[in-house]
Amino acid sequence: MNRMLLTALAALMLAGCQREANDYLSINGKIFIFNVRLSKAYYTLNLNRLADVPDGSMVTAEFENPAGGPPLSVTKKVFPNMTRIDFQSPDLDCIVADKPYAITITLRAPDGKEMQRIKTTLASTLDQTVMPEQALVRGNAYDKNPTAYDATGHVKFRKACGAQG
Repeated sequence: MNRMLLTALAALMLAGCQREANDYLSINGKIFIFNVRLSKAYYTLNLNRLADVPDGSMVTAEFENPAGGPPLSVTKKVFPNMTRIDFQSPDLDCIVADKPYAITITLRAPDGKEMQRIKTTLASTLDQTVMPEQALVRGNAYDKNPTAYDATGHVKFRKACGAQG
């Protein structure tokens, strides 16, 4: 009796560890990057490849645009030896702290048929007010950008979206 119970329990534990049959990708990491020196912010998304994906398949990541409008879309081709797929969104504006932004990942076979769709969200702990209005440096030598600073030498920071003055 105990042996049968242990076998059944082991089978249940193994079944719980198995991935869905149609999972080809999983999310490895996602984060907002704030590059204060260049006054740029963007999403970064990393995917792990879990199973064989047909040659010529395409992965599209659609990132909610914090400034509004249509999602920001990035598409990458999946090559046979890829184990990880990395995405970076175009530059962002109007990021609000603690607001969840939607991300949709779609894997399509070479014939265009959808193989997998992942929906997730990402919230930033910071908002755009941590960013300077302009890049702090310019040029290849990272020369100080004088227009990024006020008359007293302090950095001019961005305002919250919609804020005046």
